[in-house]
Amino acid sequence: MGKDNLRSVPRPFVVECRGLSKAFGNRRAVESVDLEVRRGEVLSLLGPSGCGKTTMLRLIAGFERPDAGDVLLDGRHVAGPTTNVAPERRRVGFVFQDYALFPHLTVADNVAYGLGPKRRFGRGRSSPRVDEMLELVGLTDVSDEYPHQLSGGMQQRVAIARALAPGPTIVLLDEPFSNLDAALRARVRDEVRAILATADASTIFVTHDQEEALSIADRVAVMREGRVHQVDSPGGLYAHPADRFVATFVGDAQLLLARAERGASSVVTPVGAVRLSEPAPDAALELAIRPEQVRLSRDGSGVGVVTGRTFYGHDQLVEVSLGETGTLRARLGPAQAFRIGERVSPSVVGTVMAYAAE
Repeated sequence: MGKDNLRSVPRPFVVECRGLSKAFGNRRAVESVDLEVRRGEVLSLLGPSGCGKTTMLRLIAGFERPDAGDVLLDGRHVAGPTTNVAPERRRVGFVFQDYALFPHLTVADNVAYGLGPKRRFGRGRSSPRVDEMLELVGLTDVSDEYPHQLSGGMQQRVAIARALAPGPTIVLLDEPFSNLDAALRARVRDEVRAILATADASTIFVTHDQEEALSIADRVAVMREGRVHQVDSPGGLYAHPADRFVATFVGDAQLLLARAERGASSVVTPVGAVRLSEPAPDAALELAIRPEQVRLSRDGSGVGVVTGRTFYGHDQLVEVSLGETGTLRARLGPAQAFRIGERVSPSVVGTVMAYAAE
């Protein structure tokens, strides 16, 4: 399909990346990525450090040019082999890790800066759009203060207001909570999600923290070594990981070896029969078992031995050795306590995903 056709065909997505690739020297940062963002959706790019998440944002924003592939924003072709629209002409709002606020400008003037010179009223004069954005992020009362006078969470809200002010096609947030301490993260995360929902903003949110990704996003794209392994809703991703990497990276999962005939709906393991979410793909399998699926019962002749216990208050994680078979972790309520060295009988409830053993 020619580039003129790419421009003219109506698109149901705000962002479309097709076969996107980018290398820095011999390192492939992004490799043949297809990715779409729906209007009003918050999509999280989740993956370990160095997997290509931030490079994806920079390619969409126009800060980097792809080696191959295309980027379309609201149906408009902005990047490709023969096309490279400048960042300031892409209608993209970018919120950086360090917020990048201007220390010599007030809160209102920082927000006004996002509107561009033609829509600013000048220092000391607020525009209706600035007032609207400050009200949206709950900072009307501090409009005349400077960034250094604000908390980290408030500075972040200023950065988001500035990004939203010009009405961008897409808002890109790069590890937005990385500079906040643990006590602030959960509260600020909820505030940001509410702001984005109120603004009906289409958003790509980059993080390496699975809890952040699952709690803030409508869909999550899991990346590793420049490739997207799976895109799904948080619930779908957790319940049906596409491969063993997704299973072990998203949430807590342990792999248990088993054998089954092709097409089997359950397998026999040292901890009893385990039901499969899908028919067995091969004879040698790895079962992805979540700790909350493991139950422990006291049995003097049990196949497992308790080797560790970590208490969190609201729950506890109990580690059980199965000898040469490996270990299982059970996430239990706070009341039931197991002693180190105690024999127990583990069992698995629900269904689990199975992958061909490597």
